[in-house]
Amino acid sequence: MSEGIICKALSGFYYVDSGQTVVACRARGKHRHAKITPLVGDRVRFTPLPGGDGALDEILPRKNEFYRPAVANIDLLVVVASQAVPITDPFLIDRVAAIAQSRGCETLVCVNKCDLEPGEDLARIYQQAGFPTIRMSAETGEGIDQLRQAITGKVCAFTGNSGVGKSSILNALEAGFDLATGEVSDRLGRGRHTTRHVELFRLSCGALAADTPGFSSFDVDKMELERKEKLQYAFREFAPYLDKCQFQDCAHVKEKGCAVLAAVKAGEIPKTRHQSYVRLYEQAKAVPDWERKKNEE
Repeated sequence: MSEGIICKALSGFYYVDSGQTVVACRARGKHRHAKITPLVGDRVRFTPLPGGDGALDEILPRKNEFYRPAVANIDLLVVVASQAVPITDPFLIDRVAAIAQSRGCETLVCVNKCDLEPGEDLARIYQQAGFPTIRMSAETGEGIDQLRQAITGKVCAFTGNSGVGKSSILNALEAGFDLATGEVSDRLGRGRHTTRHVELFRLSCGALAADTPGFSSFDVDKMELERKEKLQYAFREFAPYLDKCQFQDCAHVKEKGCAVLAAVKAGEIPKTRHQSYVRLYEQAKAVPDWERKKNEE
C-alpha cells in the first residue's frame, strides 16, 4: 500500500500524487457506503494495480475541509485582490478570510495589478489587521519571489474574484504552467471564469497550489450558517478586546461599553473590517436555528 495526496478529482477518478508519479484511482465501495467523498487535498492510502491504475483504500484524517470549492488540508489560503479593474470589495476578502480562520487555515492577502494601481490603501487594511500582505504584479514580476517564499512547502489554495489574476500569478510563479487566463470585460468590469475544476499543482519550490473558482462560489452558504456567537473569533484583530467589553455577551455591533467598537473608533481596527463583521453577523443572525441544526447533522 502506498500514500499520496489527491491532486485532481474528475469523472469518478481520483488522481493521487505519490511524490514520484500520479496514479488514477477508483475509490473502493466502502467510501460510498460510508458516505465519505474523497476531496482534492486529501492524504490517502492506495493500492497500485496492474496496468498503472490504483484503488483508493483509506482517507487519512483531515486537518480541515472546505465545501465550495471542495478541497481539504489547506495550510494557506492566498486571497488575490486588486484595486485596478476589477476592483475588489474588501467584504469579499473578509468573508473568505473569516472562513479560513474558522477552519484553522492561515490567510495571505495578495494585492495584484500594482503596475496599474498601487493598491496601497487595500494592502494597509490587511497589514493593520495582522495578515501577511504582498503588493504584487503578475505582469511585471513584482512580489512574485516574495510570494514563492511564503508558499514554499505548503498546500495552498488561490482564490479571488474573477479577473484579478489568480491564474496569471500561478503562471508567473512557475514557468511552463500555461493555465488558461481570461480577459477582463471592459463592459462588465469583471473576468470570465476560466477555472473549471479544482486541481493541485506541484511547484518547483515544494508547494502544492490549487487554482480555484472565484469568490462567487467560495463557501458562502456555509459561512452564513456559522453561529453568530462564533463569528467574533474569525476576526483576528478582535482578539485583544473580546474580554474587555462591558457585557459578556456583547455582539460588537452597537452595544454600550464595547471594547471592539472603541478600538474601531480609535483606528486600531480598520473600519471596513468591522463593517464586514457586522454584515456577516446579520447574515448569521437571520439563519433559523432549525436550518443551522439540520446543516450541522
